Amino acid sequence: MILLDGKIVAQEIRSELKIEIEELKAKYGRIPGLVAILVGENPASKVYVSMKSKACNEVGIFSKVEKLDSNISEGELLNVISKYNLDENYHGILVQLPLPKHINQDKILNKISVQKDVDGFNPFNVGNLMIGNDTFLPCTPYGIIELLSRYKISTKGKHAVVLGRSNIVGKPIANMLVQKNENANATVTVCHSNSLNLTDITKQADILIAAIGSPEFVTANMVKDGAIVIDVGINRVVDNSDKGYRLVGDVKFDEVSMKASYITPVPGGVGPLTIGMLLKNTVKAFKNIMV
Repeated sequence: MILLDGKIVAQEIRSELKIEIEELKAKYGRIPGLVAILVGENPASKVYVSMKSKACNEVGIFSKVEKLDSNISEGELLNVISKYNLDENYHGILVQLPLPKHINQDKILNKISVQKDVDGFNPFNVGNLMIGNDTFLPCTPYGIIELLSRYKISTKGKHAVVLGRSNIVGKPIANMLVQKNENANATVTVCHSNSLNLTDITKQADILIAAIGSPEFVTANMVKDGAIVIDVGINRVVDNSDKGYRLVGDVKFDEVSMKASYITPVPGGVGPLTIGMLLKNTVKAFKNIMV
């Protein structure tokens, strides 16, 4: 069994981007800019935004965190996004999810300029992804593809089974793996909470991607020998440690790792690459405007 180390790959990406950004600065006299819009005081969201800001600083991307009160109206938030759509200092805009319940998430994400949609959530970019056009790819699925590529794991002709159908991971990774390119060309099956005979399907997977949001849902009896297992889940499970909890994925790592040929750990697998691909998308947005 080989561990797919997302931390190492993410650091490789950051090192490459740092060099590229220095070259872009020398050529254009400018650097890429990213604004993260944080609404409210969600502790996890604050941590994620802080990590993204720190990563930007590390590679040389100009970053800003726009902190907004949880009581902000939908109209006011739309106006904030409009302001950054027009601001030439920022080439990427992300709105940290989840948003307060009184705000329509789809309406907010749709307001982000297609050219600055570095999360890849705007329906225009989602449509381009589906038909195989060059576009901003959603960061977590993009990170999965990058991880497989850097470990030289071919997906061509493989049966990839995706557990989960979210707009953030499940649907986009299924669309990415079915495309006609060297990092795809897979046969893809998408499973979800209403799928019948789930274990029969997952045991057919050459590549199993678990993004179902359920702690240690995937057990050894659901995985065939030699499968490549990508665990996207990150769940808090209460325990007796000083923290009072431990982080686990959607895969029961201890037993599944005994059968898998490759497997991602949680934490340290897909997670670090999500931020890495956000940085990569921000640089792409900058180059789309400057080149």
